[in-house]
Amino acid sequence: MAGAAVTPDQERSVEYQRPSTTETSVGRASVIAGLALLLMTPLAVFANFVVLDGLVTPGNATGTATAILGAEGTFRLGIASLFAVAILDLTVAWALYTVFKPVHAGIALLSGWLRAVFAGIFVVAISQLMSVPQILGATGTGFTMEQQSTQALLSIEAFYNIWDGALILVGLHLVLVGYLLYKSAVVQSYPSGYVPKVLGMLLALAGIGYVVDSFGRVLFAGYTFELAVFTFVGEVLLILWLLVYGRRISSAEDGVDEESASVMS
Repeated sequence: MAGAAVTPDQERSVEYQRPSTTETSVGRASVIAGLALLLMTPLAVFANFVVLDGLVTPGNATGTATAILGAEGTFRLGIASLFAVAILDLTVAWALYTVFKPVHAGIALLSGWLRAVFAGIFVVAISQLMSVPQILGATGTGFTMEQQSTQALLSIEAFYNIWDGALILVGLHLVLVGYLLYKSAVVQSYPSGYVPKVLGMLLALAGIGYVVDSFGRVLFAGYTFELAVFTFVGEVLLILWLLVYGRRISSAEDGVDEESASVMS
C-alpha cells in the first residue's frame, strides 16, 4: 500500500537478503576476471614470443618451414595456447560486464560485446595457423616444397593481419572499461578515490595504444612502431585491482535503497 510505513523487521529483512546476492555476483566476477587475465598472460607470452617469434622468420618461407617441421609439437602447443586465450577472452568479457554493470549497464554491455566479438575473430585468425602443419606435411599434392613453404608463410601472415585488425576492438573495449573505472565512484560501495581514477586513465591509454597501432599498420606501409609496448601498464594494474579491490565490491547500499522504496510503495 502506498505510504505504508516500513517496519523494523522489514528493514532488517531487506538488509539481510540484498547485500549477499550483489556482493557475491560482483565480487566473484571480479576475481574470475582477474584470474582469467592472469592466466591469459603466460599463455599469450608462450604462444607469441616463444613459439611464433621463435619459429617464424618474416619473409623467409623456407627457413620458417624448416623451423616449424623441426618443432611441430611446440607449434601445435602454441596454437592450443592461443585457443585457450580466446576462451579466456570470452570469460573476461562476461566477468567485466558483471563487475561494471552497476556503474553503467549500457557501456558495460558494449564493452563486453567488443571483447566477445574480438574473441570470435581471434578464433578465425588462429584457424589460419591450424592449416600450417597440414600444408607443410602434405604429400602428393603436385606442389614443390618451396611452394608449400610459401603457402604456409602466407597463412601465418593472414593470422597476424586478422589479429592486428581485431585488436582495434580490444582497444575500444579497454577505453570503455577505463571510463567505467574512472566513473566507478558513482556507486558508493565501489572502492573509490584516486586509485580507480588513475587506473581508469591508464587503461584508456592502453586501449588507445592498440587502436593507434592497428590503424598505423593499415595506413602506413612498413609500420613497425608499437605504442602498446609503452601503454600496457594499465592492463597489468587492472589485474591487481580486480583481485585486490574488486572482490570487495558490493552495491548493497544502492540495493537496500531500491528495495526499501519498493516496500514503501
